[in-house]
Amino acid sequence: QVQLVESGGGLVQAGGSLRLSCAASGSIFSINAMGWYRQAPGKQRELVAGITSGGVINYADSAKGRFTISSDNTKNTVYLQMNSLKPEDTAVYYCNAQLNIRGLSRYLEVWGQGTLVTVSS
Repeated sequence: QVQLVESGGGLVQAGGSLRLSCAASGSIFSINAMGWYRQAPGKQRELVAGITSGGVINYADSAKGRFTISSDNTKNTVYLQMNSLKPEDTAVYYCNAQLNIRGLSRYLEVWGQGTLVTVSS
């Protein structure tokens, strides 16, 4: 079976920084894309940043200039460097991956368990 494991969340003061990581493991042939989503209380889950295997990157407007997504394809790992954090960044952050699995005609979409980021004022 395949899974995503996230780490790096925690409590930080406004203006501080955190670095999230997400590692994919299991019988994975290749990864089409990985990304970070977040969900705050009472809000819908939204895309924060995503990166494809070809290096195409997409950021939410709220993340541009403050967050940086990167990947290490040899480790099947994606990172999210978050700087200049604001209280409105407080949410559970979820890793998402589109995985190519041998024997499957379409990619498999997998979610991590989530890691909590709390930004205090």
